[in-house]
Amino acid sequence: MVVVDPLADWRLAGEPFYQPAGNEIAAFEAARSARLPVLLKGPTGCGKTRFVEHMAWRLKLPLVTIACHEDFTAGDLAGRWLLDAEGTRWMDGPLALAARHGALCYLDELLEARADTTVLLHPLADTRRVLPLERHGELLQAHPDFQLVVSYNPGYQGLHKGFKPSTRQRFVALGFDYPDPSIEAAIVAREGGVDDALAQRLVQLALRTRRLRDQGLEEGASTRMLVHAALLVRAGLPPQAAALQAMADPLSDDPELLAVLHALVRASF
Repeated sequence: MVVVDPLADWRLAGEPFYQPAGNEIAAFEAARSARLPVLLKGPTGCGKTRFVEHMAWRLKLPLVTIACHEDFTAGDLAGRWLLDAEGTRWMDGPLALAARHGALCYLDELLEARADTTVLLHPLADTRRVLPLERHGELLQAHPDFQLVVSYNPGYQGLHKGFKPSTRQRFVALGFDYPDPSIEAAIVAREGGVDDALAQRLVQLALRTRRLRDQGLEEGASTRMLVHAALLVRAGLPPQAAALQAMADPLSDDPELLAVLHALVRASF
């Protein structure tokens, strides 16, 4: 008899690189041991998703990742009935799949999803650890290995209603920010495949862009953007052109801010 692994597509093939910036690994493992859901909060591109990938690999768990958006519904998470040649059959959504078989389920940017999605998480995120599948007539008891993790960017919270206290208080929270410059440069050098000197110059440029938040820029250059710039240099672009393409131009469409960003790049390279 052939045993089918329902989570085969969600298993990590290798260790995702992650450079700790503090005690976040121990904090996550403690939450895991206590069977507590985790809320990650921090700016875009600071390493939240990579951290989750690393922890899934570290804990030997399949990782079901869900990118939330405004059209994403509770039904998309829980599952639905499908009609095929043999009739109707139930198909678990990604959240139900993770809860049923014991995976780490990561909802990225949960605030982007509709309110009914957040409410669906409540019985999973407290001591009940159950997922009501009303359309299926089932109260799904979460597998002992199931771990729920969600993330959001507090910088965008003003554009949304934000989490209700009834949601927030079900989670333990880990705050993320851009790493210290020395750690960030090491990450850029390794992930981008460039030397330390160039990585440090990219980080210094990013620090300058982050100071522009008080001048109308929504967010400065993220660690992800620095890695992109480094990869462009590795692919043959001059550092200035790479920084313009990967860091300055994606940050803003405002002509005045773009002029400032371009000036920072020229001054740095």
